[in-house]
Order: sequence, then C-alpha cells, then structure tokens
Amino acid sequence: MNDDSTDARSGRAVIAGASGFVGRYLQDAFREEGYDVVTIGRTGDAVWGNTLRIRELVDGAAIVVNMAGKSVNCRYGRRNRAEIVRSRVDTTLELAEAIRTSEHPPSLWVNASTATIYRHADDRPQDEATGELGEGFSVGAARAWEDAFFGTDLPGTRRVALRMAIVLGDGSALVPLIRLAQAGLGGPQYDGAWFPTPARLAAGTYHHDRHTRGRQRFSWVHIADVLGSIRFIRDHDDIDGVVNVTSPNPSDNRTVMATIRDAVGRRFGLPTWRWMLEIGSLAIRTETELVLKSRWVVPTRLVEAGYEFRYPLLRGALANIIAERRQHRG
Repeated sequence: MNDDSTDARSGRAVIAGASGFVGRYLQDAFREEGYDVVTIGRTGDAVWGNTLRIRELVDGAAIVVNMAGKSVNCRYGRRNRAEIVRSRVDTTLELAEAIRTSEHPPSLWVNASTATIYRHADDRPQDEATGELGEGFSVGAARAWEDAFFGTDLPGTRRVALRMAIVLGDGSALVPLIRLAQAGLGGPQYDGAWFPTPARLAAGTYHHDRHTRGRQRFSWVHIADVLGSIRFIRDHDDIDGVVNVTSPNPSDNRTVMATIRDAVGRRFGLPTWRWMLEIGSLAIRTETELVLKSRWVVPTRLVEAGYEFRYPLLRGALANIIAERRQHRG
C-alpha cells in the first residue's frame, strides 16, 4: 500500500462507509499519508443519524470520501432492494446536508458510484461522454445514488462520483472466484434461458438471456488504483462530475476465469450454465446478474487527464493479489 512518490499530507480526511473492504483500505492509506482520519458509519467517530456530529467532522476537512452502501452480493428481494437504495441515498443526503450547513465546507467530496449504471454492453465500450445508461433495478439504484450526490447546491465543494468497476483485492469479490478455481470449477459462466417470473420482471431484477457464452465483458480495477484515482482527482482541481474508475484494459468472463486458474495453478475448470448459476445463486443468496451482465466500461477521463494505472493488466493485478493472500496466510 505504501507509495513513496506521494508527498505527506496533513489535515482531516473523513471516510464514510469505512468498515467495508475499500473503506478499510483507504483508512490505512490516508493515515500513512499523514492525514488525521476520522470515520462515519454504523460505528466510528460519528454514526449515521447524528447529523450534528457528522457536520463537526466534515467542517474544515481536507477531503470527504463516502463508500457507504449495503453490498449488492445478496438476493434482490423487496427488503434487500429497499436497503440497497436507502443505504446509498440516505447516507449521501445526510453528508450533503452536513456539508451544506458547515461553516468551512471541505474542498473535495468523492462519493462511490458504480459502473453498473451503464447498459449491458457487448458491442462497444462505455465511457463518461458516450456511455448509455441501462435499465432495471441496479441501474435505478445507481441513478438515485448519483441524483442524491449531485442534487444539493454545494458551491464550496468540488464533487466527483466514482463509477467503479468490480474492485479486485484480497477480500473482494475476487475471493469466491479464486476458491471456485481451486476447487476445479473455475470455467466460464454461460448465459442462457431462464424463467422470467412476474415478480422479478416487475422489480427490474430479471437478467435477460444475452447468449454471451462466457464472452460477457468484465470491467475491473485493482484496489490500489481506486486509491490512486482518488489521489489523482484530489490533486487535479479541474476534475469534477462523474469519473469511471476501471482498468483501461477490460477483459471478459472466459479470459478472467482462465487467468485465475493459471494464477492458482489449475489447468482445467468446469464451466457453469445459466440453470446451474440460478440454482447456485439461490443457495448462496446472491444474483446471477453479478456474473452474467456484460460490463464494458473504460476510464476515458482519467486516461486523458494523465493518470497512470499501477495495475493496467489483469494478469499482473491477479498475481499481486494472490501473492498478498499467500503472504498474509503463510
């Protein structure tokens, strides 16, 4: 996590949603950089609902980073859908109110968003200027999240929404894929026909068969480049609005699984078909959309502004993460 090229910083960094995988990583990195790090969450230096205390923390802060939100790795039933949206929108609105009413608002507020806001794309990449937003529950939740972030007038605070791809690191969504590969099940995941129940269609949670045959695009970013992107945005005052945070070299499902198998020393992995994924996702309480939607997203704004990715290629990113896992467990 150390980056010797980064100058030491001072001032207060507010990390909201600090108990998650990305939030914990950012806490450690900002402390190493010299910031006085304070946290907001269900526990921490301030808890959600205590807007007065949150205002005290953001008042005069050098930077606010919000990563709060319920994990989407769950079944999209009515209660979980409501909590996915509430945990993003309400926390963002509470931060906006705290910043709006603070005497010395922070100069920069970086808020998580998601690359899932773009449509299922297997024809061309989606960037900030020409990307097309999609449909369904996940996209609707992302739109509501960004509307909450940009909806309040905050003239003293620059705002950037990070449309993050799947974040890879030790502790991320990559871990189950590594375990599948180690168990011999690390083949591609094939789309196919499945029952479009009225409830899932009405909720916008049904994944339509796209016949991708394991070629659904897989946009990803190493967690070190999430941190690097935030630092880069902090140091470039001309960047605001939405920014795609994803490797400039997206892959596809078949290649991702083959690369993981190679990294863990497994030459073969059994493929899984849609019907198997639907049954398995029900058993482990998740949704097939997470592996079957084609996410083809590129970071045009970061690249054009001059950001250099630490891990631009999937093989190098996976090698780093798996080496860290072995070191921590060895």
